[in-house]
Amino acid sequence: PTLPTPGTLPASTTFAPLASDPGSGAGFDNPFTTSDPTLRSCLIGVFGEQLYEELKARQPQPDEQTAMGQCMGPPSDGSAPSGTPPDQPTNSPTVEPDGSGQSGGSSGGAPDAETARATYPPNVTMSLLSGQSLAPSGFDQCMVSQIGGALLGAIRNGQQAGGAENDLAAQCLLFLQVPPDSLQVGGGSTGPEPGDGGQPVGPAQPGSSQYVPEETITVTYPSTSYPSAPGGTSGFFTTAQNADITLSAVGFNDTGGPLRFNRPSGLTSDGTRLVMTDVFNNRVLIWNTPPTHANQAPDLVLGQPNFTTNLPGTGRHQMNWPMSASTDGTRLVVTDTNNDRILIWTEFPTSNAEPADIVLSGGTNANPSKSNIRWPWGVWTDGNKLAVASTESASVLIWNSFPTYDGQPADVLLTGLGHIGTPRQITSDGNSLIVGDHNATANGDNEAGTFFWTSFPTADNQPYDYFVVDPLGEKMSAPWLRGDFTDDGRLIMMGDTLHIWNGMPQSASDRPVLSHNGQDKAGGYNFRWGDYSTVVVVGDRVYVTSNGSTLIVFDSIPTSSTQAPDFVLGATDLYVDANIENFVMSNPVPVSNGTSLFASSDFDNRLFVWKNLPDSSAAPPDVVYHFCWYSSEEAGNRSGCEGLFSPWDNTLHGDTFALAGRDRLMIWTELPLEGNLPEYDFEGGVGNVIFEELTGVAMDDTYFYVADKRANLVYVWAGIPDGTHEPVATLPASQPTRLSSDGTWLAVNSTMGHGAQLYRVDQIATSGAPSAVGGSGTFNLPEGTTVDNGHLFVADTGNSQLLVWRNVSDAIAGRSADAILGASGASDTQPEISRNQMFWPAAASFDGDYLWVGERKFSGRLIRFSPGG
Repeated sequence: PTLPTPGTLPASTTFAPLASDPGSGAGFDNPFTTSDPTLRSCLIGVFGEQLYEELKARQPQPDEQTAMGQCMGPPSDGSAPSGTPPDQPTNSPTVEPDGSGQSGGSSGGAPDAETARATYPPNVTMSLLSGQSLAPSGFDQCMVSQIGGALLGAIRNGQQAGGAENDLAAQCLLFLQVPPDSLQVGGGSTGPEPGDGGQPVGPAQPGSSQYVPEETITVTYPSTSYPSAPGGTSGFFTTAQNADITLSAVGFNDTGGPLRFNRPSGLTSDGTRLVMTDVFNNRVLIWNTPPTHANQAPDLVLGQPNFTTNLPGTGRHQMNWPMSASTDGTRLVVTDTNNDRILIWTEFPTSNAEPADIVLSGGTNANPSKSNIRWPWGVWTDGNKLAVASTESASVLIWNSFPTYDGQPADVLLTGLGHIGTPRQITSDGNSLIVGDHNATANGDNEAGTFFWTSFPTADNQPYDYFVVDPLGEKMSAPWLRGDFTDDGRLIMMGDTLHIWNGMPQSASDRPVLSHNGQDKAGGYNFRWGDYSTVVVVGDRVYVTSNGSTLIVFDSIPTSSTQAPDFVLGATDLYVDANIENFVMSNPVPVSNGTSLFASSDFDNRLFVWKNLPDSSAAPPDVVYHFCWYSSEEAGNRSGCEGLFSPWDNTLHGDTFALAGRDRLMIWTELPLEGNLPEYDFEGGVGNVIFEELTGVAMDDTYFYVADKRANLVYVWAGIPDGTHEPVATLPASQPTRLSSDGTWLAVNSTMGHGAQLYRVDQIATSGAPSAVGGSGTFNLPEGTTVDNGHLFVADTGNSQLLVWRNVSDAIAGRSADAILGASGASDTQPEISRNQMFWPAAASFDGDYLWVGERKFSGRLIRFSPGG
């Protein structure tokens, strides 16, 4: 997409506060922490060494701001001065850097409105404000600092800008010293794009651990409305109670219609019809004629009674997370993955929700066997032979003749000599066999790759002929391959892009005759590859599913590495994803203070903000932070955004909000409700603490906590870390993940430890020992433990349950949970999406009125429960 699209605001560096200024407010760039020797010398000459050092840690007074003005002129290179943005008009209150108001006037150095208006007339500023022209670096954030993100977002979405907004826009342009001749009305170049010299520079001073990012944070304002939750709930939670609403989804038992997909996959065709699994919607869609245009709806649905519902089930007419399908035109086979079974229709279905004729299932453990089908993923049949990838039992099962009864065991068992790890999709022409694997050990360590048998296996553990990681031989790691053979024998496969061979490759060194440039090269197309990517060829038309919501179509088999697809189903155009457009998240981690709701996503590299607590399903957020920058339309088409930050955990206390992930920590001292940037942004470490893999962050009145999984430590600071003081305590922890504190208890979750350690906050400084909750055999890979007002919530991810204790002490004592959400009881561990079932809950936040729960990986709902609901 073009930068910026309407409602998209790249955050400027000129107005970003510096982390080394703990007292600064949003919009203040402290020149006293500069690394510019010329500016430093000038300021020391004006204030003296002692006062200069003092001003590093506090706001300058009005008379000091006036005095420093002589040092704040434009630098010799012509770049923007390092000062405050233009003031409000003289008839409006001036907003000081600390947020206080001052009546009238300007604070020295502000651009004159008449001069600015003459230099940048309204036709220029209106074009920039409306988004018709590309805004120069720094312009949008300058405007946000003056009129707020909500108003700018509304203007970008059609609201008319007034004279005051145009004057402020002109003042921002004058302040930024944008050459007038670089601005084009209605489109074209308007100066540097993010990453072309308009980004911040850092660190703030030599040796400082404060990091100013090289990329830009992009902020969007959907400018929507939704009903607000009334609050005032009472009572407590009960086992198997219904949820109230779900965000990051259309709704409960609601797909959004026949052309709204959620992880489409499993493409197959008999040359006449097209079949596609819609995994997260628990259905299989069938087109009697393969689609030839974007609005062609499917004719038939299996697994559901209609095109709207998506409830899972275990009946022969129901499904739970169907991943793959295969047909020869008469028979249809579907892997009903979360039900650990294969559904077979011996005659091609002709009605919605038609029940399967044969069900293959069996096995109670993960040991490979001919009758053990565990979490089946891939399937292939030609109507004679049948091959199934039994993912959890690390094997491929083959029936030499098509099954005729329920539970019929396979004839051939393949384990790849023990090298098959978690086999995924299967590709075959009946004469050869190709198996993609997410965790193969053919080269020693677990890695994604693809096993090739050049002749179809007929014996148990028949050795594979070769194993491929990257079909181009260029990368150390690449996705496994999956695809289809054309009528003339060519092989088309999807990895991280589309590859074409003239026939079945005979060795690992046989390179494709054509590989699409994909998302990494100029002229490429972003296929959004992932677990759910599949390919099928119908005549000359090529269909490709993405990792999100789209079915991409080439009207002819590509003959060029830059050939673009012709149309798409499931989205408004080829370059967007409907899940992103509709704020469907992956791995949402919620936190709420009872007034606003925040949800971060490591997969999406975003923070979603609802200023008010939503009271309806699918409510869109008010603000979205994108932790990346969009460099150009072409780059957007290929890879979307660059410079990613993947927040794994978040925390909220008072007016302070923080995100932590990988080796980066962001802290806002004013809640991120208006598009305001973080006050502190540390990458790689803070002070003497080196970040290796941050997986948890928490706050209370006394301490600020950060968990580093790779270091096996939890760092504890007295107050917000700013690089000037070190942790007051360091807690040893085995692979800690998410953190939570209510001021009395600190919960340190350990996913791999299957439990959590609970510390008394008042004993942390005296090295008080923690108490354990859970453990192997009690919880199954819990991803989050939350304490709030003495209550304890454990997201028992692997068991698809949210466990609730009224009192932390009861959990420590080993007593059973007072309530289990997302399941009918302790023995119900089946992942499902419904109003009272959950699919891999991973994080929870209780704000006193509502409990918010985020699911991860193979579901992405953000669900709300009410006490007494």
